[in-house]
This record gives sequence, structure tokens and C-alpha cells, in this order.
Amino acid sequence: MTGRAPLPAAADVVVVGGGVMGVSAAFHLAEAGAQVLVLERDELGSGSTCRAAGGVRAQFSDPVNIALGRRSLAAFENFAARPGGEIDLAQHGYLFLLDDPADVAAFEASVTLQNGLGVPSRMLDVAEAKRLSPLIDIEGLLAAAYSPTDGHCTPEAVVQGYARAARGLGATIRRQCAVTGIDTVDGQIRAVRTDEGTVRTTTVICAAGAWSAAVGAMAGVDLPVRPLRRQILVTEAIPDLPPELPMTIDFGSSFYFHGEGAGLLMGMSDPDEQFGFHLSRTDSWLPRLGAAVSRRAPALTEVGIAHGWAGLYEITPDHNAVVGEAPEVSRFLYATGFSGHGFLQGPAIGEVLRDLVLHRDPVVDVSALDVRRFAEAAVRPEHNCV
Repeated sequence: MTGRAPLPAAADVVVVGGGVMGVSAAFHLAEAGAQVLVLERDELGSGSTCRAAGGVRAQFSDPVNIALGRRSLAAFENFAARPGGEIDLAQHGYLFLLDDPADVAAFEASVTLQNGLGVPSRMLDVAEAKRLSPLIDIEGLLAAAYSPTDGHCTPEAVVQGYARAARGLGATIRRQCAVTGIDTVDGQIRAVRTDEGTVRTTTVICAAGAWSAAVGAMAGVDLPVRPLRRQILVTEAIPDLPPELPMTIDFGSSFYFHGEGAGLLMGMSDPDEQFGFHLSRTDSWLPRLGAAVSRRAPALTEVGIAHGWAGLYEITPDHNAVVGEAPEVSRFLYATGFSGHGFLQGPAIGEVLRDLVLHRDPVVDVSALDVRRFAEAAVRPEHNCV
């Protein structure tokens, strides 16, 4: 891009990817005194972050995810003070609707685990679930799980807040700058090549989301992350919408909705979707969505659709993230493969990456998320995926 200052000749840390992971890591590292360069080939948050539904929660089945979610929730609550900025946080809770006895048992176990880690989640009967989310039809439901401190916020605002604060602390953030290679010598990083020149560095963080496999390959690191399209719709205004409607998830179908302005944001998974970088909207999933809406929230079948979009999940084989440092390439760190719960863990993962770079004990022990678990057949499946 013409008319711009040249890239710095060197940086302590080069972060590849300008989504929530990249800018959170940049903020926390810059705050700790590191010289940081973030490289984003498009616009900040333009990959997966700003196409997310914006949900934030600590209701997981894996203790590492619970800890990351809880710490991130605390950061979102304090975001206006640090790093600064309004993110429209609405803590109206997450409500998981359960119609399968096996899921009820799994969520009961998860709630016990969550409570032990300081999360105020609880199991509900069907009547209380209906009271919290009046739009639902309770037919077939057995129980629900709920945590009042979960909710949703605006991904774009989170990205811009971290980026603005990181710049204020001396970080360089370069948009529209593609990484083209990572130079290594004898397992040591020497430089990052871009379409605007080469930057000397000894430390790289891969925070490239669905594109992480390609970045890892530049350094000779295998990151088993694949892209999968997910689509979201936003309805027209709905009169008399409950003001504190929780994020409501019909767990059996994966259909979910939460308030968005005067309407609702809604989505669900599509089991027929094929892996790939598909970002165009398609109607192929709408019949399945329509069936789920008719069954669980029939009043919404009469509501018009205002707009929608498609984004990418970054999927790993066990639907749990990979976070750590590559053993074969010194100081190549990665945080990717969050399989749909990356945005909500961004604050805590930024702290973890800071600690790993600075050789500190991380604020959350993420050693179980090391990519080597796949080679060792030590997968960590996350049950509470949407």
C-alpha cells in the first residue's frame, strides 16, 4: 500500500492475525513492555471475530475452557477501564435447553464442575426456562442449564478497544499487509516476510484463525485447523421483545438466538456443510433452521429477516483449541482452532500468550491444549459446543 511508513526493521514479537486473539495478545504484551508488530492481511477482525455471534460464557465441560471463559468474562466486565471502550456487554445469561437424558446428565456434571471453579451456573426446570425465555415452546424439554453472568457483546468493539490501547502502548498494527513467509534457521525463527518487506524477529504468534494451518506451514509447524462456514441471520424488529432475554440455545438442534437491537440474532450448525473457505451466504441451511424454529420458538416463524452473514469456524479434530509453543520451532507460538468459542476466550488467551512469550507461568494452565495431544491420542473433546 503506497504512502505508508515502512514496516519496522525488527520486533520482539510478530503477531500474525488481527482478530481478537491477535490484538488481545498485542495489548497484553505491549502493556508488559514488549515491542510488538501485528500483521493483518485485511482489516482488523475481518476474519472470524467480527462475524461471530458475540456470545460470552463460562458454561463449558472442559475445566480449561471454564477457566478461560470465567477469566475472560471478568475482563469483559472491566473492559471500559482496561483496555478502555464500550463493548455493549449484556449479561443476560446463557440458557441451554435440553431434551435428551444423556445431555441432561452431561450438563449436570458440567454445572458441578463449573460451580467448583466459581461459575454461578445451575440446572433449571422447564417452567423456569420458559420464564427466562418466553419465546420458547417447552414441548419435549427435560431441563435446562443457565448461568446469569454469561451474555453477549459486540466483537468489533472488543477488537478496536484492544487495538487502540495496544497502539497507545507502542505496538505497531499493520492492516492490509499479508505474511508471505517465515524464515527459520536450525529451528530458530529469524524473520517474517510480508508483501511490504521483511521484519527481523525471534518470536511469532500465529493467531490467524481459520487460516492458521497455512501460517503454521510457513514455519514447518502442523496445525490441524480447518475452516467451516457458519451462517447468522438478524430479524426485523420484534414488538414487546423481553429486554433481558438470555442467549437461548436448543442444544439438541444447536438453534440459538439472542437480542440484537430491536430484533433477534439467530443461527445454528449445518451438518451438511463441507470444510472450506466458503464465505458467501447460501439458503441450503434454511429448511433445517426453519424446522428448528417451528419446533422450539414457533412465534419467530412469522418474523421477517432483515439481514445476515456468513463466517468461519476454525475446527480442530476434538473441537477444542490448540494453544502453546511448537517444539520443533523455537518461539513459534499458536492460539487457534477454538471451534466456535474463540471470541469469548480472547481476553484470557491474550494474557496466556503474553505469559508464554515472557516465560511466565500462564494465568491459566493451557498445557492440555498443546497441539501434540493429537499425536499422542490425548484428545480433549468439549461437549458444550454450539
